[in-house]
Amino acid sequence: MSDDLISVPLPSLIQKTGREQAAELRQLAANFGCECKRIRRSRNWQLQGDFHGLRSLSDELQVRDSLTHQFALSRLSAALTKIQPPLSIEEQLQQLLQDSPNITLAEMMEATSCEIAQARVARFKNDTF
Repeated sequence: MSDDLISVPLPSLIQKTGREQAAELRQLAANFGCECKRIRRSRNWQLQGDFHGLRSLSDELQVRDSLTHQFALSRLSAALTKIQPPLSIEEQLQQLLQDSPNITLAEMMEATSCEIAQARVARFKNDTF
């Protein structure tokens, strides 16, 4: 569930920031497991990555506080505020147990891709409270 890629459009990136800054943004994105790439043959670009990688990239751009990356930072911040952070496996298991308390361990493992030990711990915590 948390491996979903998020795409942030950056229309006319090179025209708004410059080629050197776009190359620097590509390098920074790669450092955080994200990708900044051109959309087909158009002048539009996009940032693509998982939630945590894009959040880390946004934090790094804020630390650098560069006016050259202000365009990408504003687009990235706007996209991240619209998206809820993904739930951890423990939170997903608790949500499943709240929704259907009679769910089996196998169904929990299939729904969240967790291990049997994690499902048992979640079941135990749910039964004790």
